[in-house]
Amino acid sequence: MAATTPHLIRCELHPGQAGLAELRQIYQGNVQLALAEGARASIEAAQQRVLDIVDTGEVVYGINTGFGKLAQTRIPADRLAELQRNLVLSHSVGVGSDLPDNVVRLVMATKVLSLARGHSGIRPEIVDALVSLFNTGVMPCIPEKGSVGASGDLAPLAHLSLMLIGEGHVRVNGEKLPAVEGLALAGLVPFELGPKEGLALLNGTQVSTSLALSGLFEAERVFAAGLMAGALSLEAIKGSVKPLDARIHEARGQAGQIAVAAALREVLADSEIVASHVHCGRVQDPYSIRCVPQVMGACLDNLTHAARILRIEANAASDNPLVFADNGDVISGGNFHAEPVAFAADIIALAVAEIGAISERRMALLLDSGLSGLPPFLVKDGGVNSGFMIAQVTAAALASENKSLAHPGSVDSLPTSANQEDHVSMATGAARRLRDMCFNTSVVVGIEAMAAAQGIEFHRPLHSASYLEAELAAIRAVVPFLEKDRLMAPDIENMRLWASREQWPEAITALLPGYSS
Repeated sequence: MAATTPHLIRCELHPGQAGLAELRQIYQGNVQLALAEGARASIEAAQQRVLDIVDTGEVVYGINTGFGKLAQTRIPADRLAELQRNLVLSHSVGVGSDLPDNVVRLVMATKVLSLARGHSGIRPEIVDALVSLFNTGVMPCIPEKGSVGASGDLAPLAHLSLMLIGEGHVRVNGEKLPAVEGLALAGLVPFELGPKEGLALLNGTQVSTSLALSGLFEAERVFAAGLMAGALSLEAIKGSVKPLDARIHEARGQAGQIAVAAALREVLADSEIVASHVHCGRVQDPYSIRCVPQVMGACLDNLTHAARILRIEANAASDNPLVFADNGDVISGGNFHAEPVAFAADIIALAVAEIGAISERRMALLLDSGLSGLPPFLVKDGGVNSGFMIAQVTAAALASENKSLAHPGSVDSLPTSANQEDHVSMATGAARRLRDMCFNTSVVVGIEAMAAAQGIEFHRPLHSASYLEAELAAIRAVVPFLEKDRLMAPDIENMRLWASREQWPEAITALLPGYSS
């Protein structure tokens, strides 16, 4: 029953040092986790400090007290196991569909990274169990809704923790099983949680961070697709490459803009179509063509900033209280507040919305024969055939939907826990909506690329640049030239998959932090 996938890649987790490329690999799958040598010692030291507190009767929040508004309630030593179990059970109130396995893999890996920092006071055996379950392909069933992104992702992380105490359900190879059966597959039995262990598992930003990382990785794909689609559209309308001149972008100085313009110059370098209209007298293209470096460069800057924040958070000790074993301090703070993640998710959402918005405008440009110089709606015998007319309507609908979805989640807050937790981040919802937004944008960009490929066909026998001819071949492998109207929904789905793929030319992926850092 255990998931067995060939060619597994060993991924050694170094607490505090995991990079985006590692996290992307975990998201993609085919990975076996291992905790770096030396991490265990710091975990053990923090756990020993917790045990010392229990033995001496010292009163410390989260170890021998109640939680939240009940923090003043002292819990006797003989009821601490009951306290931790009740915490997990009472907080398992998530609703909605279960998070997909790729996100759950990130949740488990980032929880291991956080616990292994040695500030949580948890047994090393629990960290080992999470690694073993991951490697066996046992994924906890975690409902996607129910976290406000403060005091940690309490409800979803409680559902992860249920697995460890033999409650709830897990998923193995897509099959839902009782948690005790999943534990057995990994050679484990249910844990009786010790002091602070339930709290350490429930506190933390791992779910919101993993959802935001998922959104980042999907956004990078649609960013790459958007650049390629934009280059195809430029070729289709015989647009000018003069706005890509490096001097223009250096005169402004924006890093993303400079990098995007350079990538586009490389992508278009050997185009016969560009060479065919050097002296055409065309002065200016519409903004959706001319300002691709400015718009997509700003999107890239947003993604780069979000990537930096999320890499830090993926490595963070974000539960509460934190144990500092070097001097014995146990300090209650607020690292579980996911405001950095909420802001990162919001700026990813802005980038994804803009990638789709400018793509839809290029799509509309391609269909307007007065601006594009191409047949109306990119089809012969127009009138009898509607061509790409309604595909653009779909693109417009999805681009407009993304405008609503892009509303920032970080500006919202509702107090919880009888006003003890009176300002929350809403990071989990802010990050979760990125999946829908990336889906929408991949459809929009795919439709544009399909239309641009159609437009380039009208310029044959001229060839586009080598990079773009490779993309045209990939498109034609799944979507034939539109000679006359046909059922287009399957073509749109194939192009969504084109826009959602992982592999892109290095000229493009070199721009993206998740591919290289």
